[in-house]
Amino acid sequence: MQEKIKAYAQEHLPQMLDDIKKLVAVRSIKGEAKPGMPFGKGPAEALYCMEDIAKSHGFSTKKFDGYMMTVNLNDYQDELGILCHLDIVHEGSGWSSPPFEMTIREGKIYGRGVADNKGPAIAALYALKCVRDLGVPLRKNVRLMLGTDEESGMGDLPEYFKREAPPTYNISPDAAFPIYNIEKGRFGPNFSAYFDEDLSLPRICSISGGHATNIVPEEAEALIEGLDAEAIEPLIIKTSEKTGVLFSLEQKDEKLLIKALGTSSHAAYPGDGNNAITGLIELLTAILDFKGKGVSMLKAVNKLLPHGDWRGENIGICMEDELSGILTCNLGIFSYTPTSITGRIDIRSPICSNEENCSKIMEKSFAKEGFALDKTDMILPHYVPEELPFIQTLKRVFHECTGLPGDCIAMGGGTYVHGIPNSVAFGAAFPDTETYAHSADEYAVITELEACVSIFANVIIEMCQ
Repeated sequence: MQEKIKAYAQEHLPQMLDDIKKLVAVRSIKGEAKPGMPFGKGPAEALYCMEDIAKSHGFSTKKFDGYMMTVNLNDYQDELGILCHLDIVHEGSGWSSPPFEMTIREGKIYGRGVADNKGPAIAALYALKCVRDLGVPLRKNVRLMLGTDEESGMGDLPEYFKREAPPTYNISPDAAFPIYNIEKGRFGPNFSAYFDEDLSLPRICSISGGHATNIVPEEAEALIEGLDAEAIEPLIIKTSEKTGVLFSLEQKDEKLLIKALGTSSHAAYPGDGNNAITGLIELLTAILDFKGKGVSMLKAVNKLLPHGDWRGENIGICMEDELSGILTCNLGIFSYTPTSITGRIDIRSPICSNEENCSKIMEKSFAKEGFALDKTDMILPHYVPEELPFIQTLKRVFHECTGLPGDCIAMGGGTYVHGIPNSVAFGAAFPDTETYAHSADEYAVITELEACVSIFANVIIEMCQ
């Protein structure tokens, strides 16, 4: 059966890539809610596209008011669930090929969503198709669940679980292999401060940066009035050398536009990126000619969240434990106007974190500098013991299919399975493969997606026979 499954995956690979291409063409970024489209037109179109793909392979589907869609292999009791999402993060800039036209180069497919998470979703569908077409007898059902809001708050899952309970065991191929049985906790507060406008020149008219809190922002910009470009060029060079952030100047309607270019990465791994917002703030706070309350508050932001401090040391919440690692902190969205500063932070906290040593400390640190912090509830860490028979099955199947060790790992990212009992992230990238999810030139390795079909099909058989 193992050889039959591998042969099936190989034979159907061209068709699978065509289906991924169809999904990638949909710019499924969260937008304005509309009737039947709770997360906007893009995610809804991705759901319709996936429905057409599933039906073209002979599956019946069920939609849930535009929040999610399911594909069931049979009518038996639900034993295994596979949770994937069809929404994506903003494409950003710096792509070598169009982000919504899937491109094949050197054994990889490129495009926004090929790895996170449209490619794995199609691979999971083909695993169901493989088990069905090979006529493997099952006594239980596997349910493929496809959501549309994983990247922007997971507002789809609560609505879906009002209607259907999750299967007994669940996997989400929205990370990497082998098995992520620990997902860090999350805390994503907004901070704000308001002040009177100061018209003294030079002054900062605006600062903006970031599209989502779960991405290290690669771009930010500031509009300045009454400042000479030549006077700050030496400071720009110095700040760029210090931070690694690149700056450019442009004259715009008698004002000076400063653009900052860093490097994006997933907010769970902010050390892999270079935050353009904090780099720009460091530059602006080093310009001594600015005056007013707003500039004082901007300096306070730089004090709390200095460039390069992605561990929360200046806030006072740096911590780690042996199982889940270190706390991470990302300033993902920021806005400055002549009368306000607002921002949002993404914090991934280890198992040792709680409200006393994390959220309450943070509230005090920001209040001391004059900022209000939203009372945002912490999402506690997710942990499934390695000894669970379900985890042992995943370990064994992964090893038998790949020859690689099926280790359990902790991660900073959060997936759909967070908080669902007996559920872990499992795949879809292989160890040491950097897919650049949330960055330019996101890719998936074609042979790895092909292997995913075999791995998932074997898991289905082991769990549902």
